[in-house]
Amino acid sequence: MASKLLLLGLLVKLLMLTDAQPVGVCNGRNGDNLPSEQDVVTLFQNKGISRMRIYDPLQPTLEALGGTNIELMIGVPNEALQMLTNQNAAKTWVNDNILRYPNVNFKYIAVGNEVDPNKESSQYVNFVLPAMQNIHNALKDVGLDGQIKVSTATYTGLLDNTSPPSGSVFKGNVQGFIEPIVKFLAENKLPMLANIYPYFGYLGDPNKNLQYALFTAQGTVVNDGSVQYSNLFDAMLDAHYVAQARVGGENVEIVVSESGWPSEGGEGATVDNAGTYYKNLIEHLKGTTGTPTKQGIRIETYLFAMFDENKKGPEETEKHFGIFSPDQQLKYDGLSFN
Repeated sequence: MASKLLLLGLLVKLLMLTDAQPVGVCNGRNGDNLPSEQDVVTLFQNKGISRMRIYDPLQPTLEALGGTNIELMIGVPNEALQMLTNQNAAKTWVNDNILRYPNVNFKYIAVGNEVDPNKESSQYVNFVLPAMQNIHNALKDVGLDGQIKVSTATYTGLLDNTSPPSGSVFKGNVQGFIEPIVKFLAENKLPMLANIYPYFGYLGDPNKNLQYALFTAQGTVVNDGSVQYSNLFDAMLDAHYVAQARVGGENVEIVVSESGWPSEGGEGATVDNAGTYYKNLIEHLKGTTGTPTKQGIRIETYLFAMFDENKKGPEETEKHFGIFSPDQQLKYDGLSFN
């Protein structure tokens, strides 16, 4: 009997691992030397990348995705948020960018990206939740609210006291902005999107523990009560979960909407480090069933980004997050996306 139970346990574990969430990749277009939209979609297919994030509802990209079954996270740019606080405008947006493309496999709508009361994007703070609600209602009106999930993309800059993760909170002047959003997501069983960058955590770490950021640390680096962390990605993600739980989002799943490492342009930004990060992140996502404090969940993650984008800035590193160079050559050996 014991041997049968052991065999069953091994089978369940094998099924869990083989059912690992496929990794998505963000398809930014902020460059003047990038492949055509059709070539990009073909590259996704050839490399077995089954999920894509885009930041604008670009017609050529949507047309190229038609019939491919690539799951899509489509973005509403921050500049469009105010317009979508009008319900009729939100219905028009859904009609023009969702319903017009019935052969595109839409999965998420990211309503705004990294809106922050403490940054230049503070001008959009009052528009995020109404725009999310209106887009969600427009989807509900056409029976798509169960298929396409509405959210917004946050980031670690909204948090305080993140190390150890158990102390994490949203910054004081962020709470009034984020708490109603979290409660809206909880009420409608929608996920939160979060951009998680151990690279920036590494830059802000006085100890500059590169191994902790690259998944190469040997053993525990951070003890947090009964919980141990051996990599910064899990610690940053759990910090988001902890902060979220404090404002009513204990059961709101987090989808990692961006994570990456630059290959040049700044401290620690090398081809070796970037290749190590992407490879180890993918392996971590395939082999894990959650974080130390959020067990039993798959960590759906979108790598940032598909290509180096030469028009990004102002920091030089922002031009060098690509997994592929603009000539469609993979920059790092050994990466497998499924």
